[in-house]
Amino acid sequence: MKTEFRKADLSDAELLIDIYNSSFYNDYIKYGECPAYGKTAKMMKRSIIEFPKFLILYNRKPVGCISCKELQKGIYEVGCLCVIPEFQGKGIGTSAMEFVKSYYTDWKQFTLVTPADKSENVLFYTEKCGFYIKSLEMDGNVEVVRFVLER
Repeated sequence: MKTEFRKADLSDAELLIDIYNSSFYNDYIKYGECPAYGKTAKMMKRSIIEFPKFLILYNRKPVGCISCKELQKGIYEVGCLCVIPEFQGKGIGTSAMEFVKSYYTDWKQFTLVTPADKSENVLFYTEKCGFYIKSLEMDGNVEVVRFVLER
């Protein structure tokens, strides 16, 4: 099975909405809110511009997305890393993090947030990707963990 990455463009907005909605539906139900769920095409197009995105292709099928934004020279925020549920647990997310680490060759640090009570995400980012937990923060009414990965 092969994982590939393709830079998303504005014409991918509807596809990305489908991927995000599939990936984040459970979060939306659990927390009553999720900034990645329920985007309109206009919102997604703006997001594609502000947070450059890469479609994750698994055997040429779009199954996820990873996006990063440079906050300062060499410091990137991972805005989204998602894989639709039926493709999770196959190493696709780990491959996506390895991809962005090779794509952004000047990286010194990656940061990201995820809900604090999602233990599978906490384990994924700390054990599979090498991040450490920097802090706990509030995002709306959801407690989130701020992760940092340094070179």
